[in-house]
Amino acid sequence: MLLHDPTVEGLDMAIYMDASGSMREEYEYKRPTRSFLEWLRSAPLKEASNQVEPQVQWMLEYLATKDRNGLLRVAYWACGATGKDIEVIGELKGLDVKQYKFPGAKKLGNNTCLTPALKDYVSYLKAQVPEGAKRGCAVVVTDGRLSDADEVQIFSAEVAKEIAAGRLPRLNFVLVGVGDDVDEHQLEEIAHTEYKGVGHLWCHRIAKEINQVAELVAVLVDENMTVAAGGTIYDDKGKVLKSYEGRLPAVLEFDVPEGAKSFTLEVNGQRYTQPLPDEEHHDEDEDEDHH
Repeated sequence: MLLHDPTVEGLDMAIYMDASGSMREEYEYKRPTRSFLEWLRSAPLKEASNQVEPQVQWMLEYLATKDRNGLLRVAYWACGATGKDIEVIGELKGLDVKQYKFPGAKKLGNNTCLTPALKDYVSYLKAQVPEGAKRGCAVVVTDGRLSDADEVQIFSAEVAKEIAAGRLPRLNFVLVGVGDDVDEHQLEEIAHTEYKGVGHLWCHRIAKEINQVAELVAVLVDENMTVAAGGTIYDDKGKVLKSYEGRLPAVLEFDVPEGAKSFTLEVNGQRYTQPLPDEEHHDEDEDEDHH
């Protein structure tokens, strides 16, 4: 169930692109080769581009429509000799995105350390609160195994405590792995961790190719957009079907018992009931409905 167009008041977004050495080829600018027919016609050479640039441009353009002021913090992470440096590109507008070039960090990293990027975003978000930021969402793209997964878990727990205590706005991290070298088990451990009073901080997906990243990010951000501090789903008999502790995402997934006529969402003391299709419209052997 999509509650509404998932645009959240006061949302501050950011994009963090992996700049470890394994991304060297993706950041390399290459000029597309001319076909034989183009060569015969002396067609002009096409402009050189890399694989990452159009994906970041697309993400920037789309995610800026969700952002409170249309400006996104964009940065490279896993930079430098230790892979712990951050190279901030700036706060970029979602308009005229073709003007921005993304050639990679000045010095690609030898390790893939994510914690410094998370700390950078949390510090940035705190500084944006006086300017109107009420929620945060940082998109992180990586193509490899994290070198500091344990530190990421420890810092995530600290962030959750800050959120639960009201010292930090509610935020989410969207983690997208690219290619065959990503450790999906590692990402799952991070994404599946729940924190008291907050729920999940992370979500993740794997893209086979870099050119799939932007579309995947758009879907993930919409699915995981927080629209309220929590909520409860009831069936038509008043039984609790699912409880969302800490945050209510824009897209809700839950199972209802066979034969149920409706379900009710309770959020902020308000109740919203939605009828379900008649039973004959379901497969005869279906035991549960999924929404």
